[in-house]
Amino acid sequence: MKTAITELMQDFSEVVKYEQAGVPLYIRTSLLSFYPDMSAPCHWHDDIEWIHILEGRMSYYVNGKRLLLKENDSLMVNARQMHYGYSFQKQDCRFSCILFHPSLFCSNQILQKKYVTPILENCGLEYLCLPSGTEGGEEAAQSLSQIVSLKEKEEEGYEMEAIAQMQMLWGRLLQKKLLFPSQDNQQIPDDLKTQKDIVSFLYQHYSEKLSLDEIAAAGHVSRSKCCRIFKHYLQQTPMDFLNAYRLKVSCNLLDATDKSITEIAFACGFNHLSYFSKTFYNSYGCTPREYRERFRSSHP
Repeated sequence: MKTAITELMQDFSEVVKYEQAGVPLYIRTSLLSFYPDMSAPCHWHDDIEWIHILEGRMSYYVNGKRLLLKENDSLMVNARQMHYGYSFQKQDCRFSCILFHPSLFCSNQILQKKYVTPILENCGLEYLCLPSGTEGGEEAAQSLSQIVSLKEKEEEGYEMEAIAQMQMLWGRLLQKKLLFPSQDNQQIPDDLKTQKDIVSFLYQHYSEKLSLDEIAAAGHVSRSKCCRIFKHYLQQTPMDFLNAYRLKVSCNLLDATDKSITEIAFACGFNHLSYFSKTFYNSYGCTPREYRERFRSSHP
């Protein structure tokens, strides 16, 4: 099993490893089983993200909203939205993921201002779900499959064709009025801003001993308000979210370093090795040592 590692900056934006330096385009086909606990960490980026389900199902989170994507469904996540994909009922899923930076649409400022920027700035368009068999769904699936095929063949100039395919898809969605411009006076809800601030704080300070009071203070809210926000947007408590992220970091350290289990436990904010091992087992069904041995046996 090859573990997929999502690198995050301190503001929990993703470090996107594009196909080529200076060309903000990312095209991959992957399995959820490549990710620790079959889930990516909650993150955001400036790119528009496209997901196309090839086999199975995937649960998806965008700004507190939960979606279920089925085979041949497509999803567009608008730029700078909090999102992540995760397993539906612990089942694996094969999918393609395309990250497309808005700067690739066109260099003409008039067209960018008319057809791209108003969509990106629309707070009411956090995502666009295009199920198989619906208006726009078949076109999206076909275009995304074509882009992935271009990447797999990697012939000279494939990037140009991939960008052209995405431009045509964007144009067709505009024609069908599935993409719509921003409305005046729209603002990001205060609770969502608070949640982003708190998650950013947790990603920066996960290795420290944190109390619920300190977590709530990062968002300038009370303990009860903090818990309500996490329950609404993430369906879990702040401490559960923190421990889940600590475990994801520990998986990366188990895979990529020779640090001892004890060193990793303390580096990830767990004050007791026994608690770390118990929490790890409850989440992944194996001990940290067993997880490391499985990874290394598959990567001799």
